Amino acid sequence: MSSNDLKDVVKSKYGKAALRVAAGGASCCDPISSNLYDAAQSSELPASAIQASLGCGNPTALAQLAAGETVLDLGSGGGIDVLLSARRVGPTGKAFGLDMTDEMLALAEENKRKSGLTNVEFLRGEIESIPLPDASVDVVISNCVINLSVDKDRVLSEAFRVLKPGGRFAVSDVVARGDIPDAMRTDMELWAGCIAGALKDDDYVERLRSAGFEGIEIETTRVLDVDGLVSAFVRASKPAEACCGPGCCG
Repeated sequence: MSSNDLKDVVKSKYGKAALRVAAGGASCCDPISSNLYDAAQSSELPASAIQASLGCGNPTALAQLAAGETVLDLGSGGGIDVLLSARRVGPTGKAFGLDMTDEMLALAEENKRKSGLTNVEFLRGEIESIPLPDASVDVVISNCVINLSVDKDRVLSEAFRVLKPGGRFAVSDVVARGDIPDAMRTDMELWAGCIAGALKDDDYVERLRSAGFEGIEIETTRVLDVDGLVSAFVRASKPAEACCGPGCCG
């Protein structure tokens, strides 16, 4: 499967979803993406941010964000998790959203404007090549996007690179409990639908470990209608640097 061909299919699907929301409709009717945010969270955001949600979980609840932290959302779409994160980290923190789809970025910028938040920045780019410096963020979140990438090792390596020592990886994703048939793996529509690209849970753990992460956990949050697939919280952390300065352990 060509990575570029798949990206074109993903851009088309999510670009059309953004345009539907911008025109006053809903992004989709996918049960994977339903009822992920409580009323208190929904009331904090523009309606179009909620309508554009195509995730499979609520990574902002998983990440336990603190005031002053810098957060990066991989595949930020209409911006729902970026805006929620920005509220959690407060004016001394920062929330970045990264997306490759122009229509979603335009919708996210409009949602940012409606929210009135000033500690938000949306970036155009791909999650395999994050346009941020090394060790620049405290937390990497993502919501049902890493499964869309053909080069997941590159995604995880990039997430590790931009995290500060001791930083946290806290994502929602679709995970496979068993093998996905080859015929499904090569179906681009199923990749774009967050099904064919799902990693097996033990494979996910091993790839995170190979990227350098520690403290890896996968917690099932919802069993999906497709046999063997679940929504899950995936947690890991970047090792902290060893104490080497005078008094740094005091």
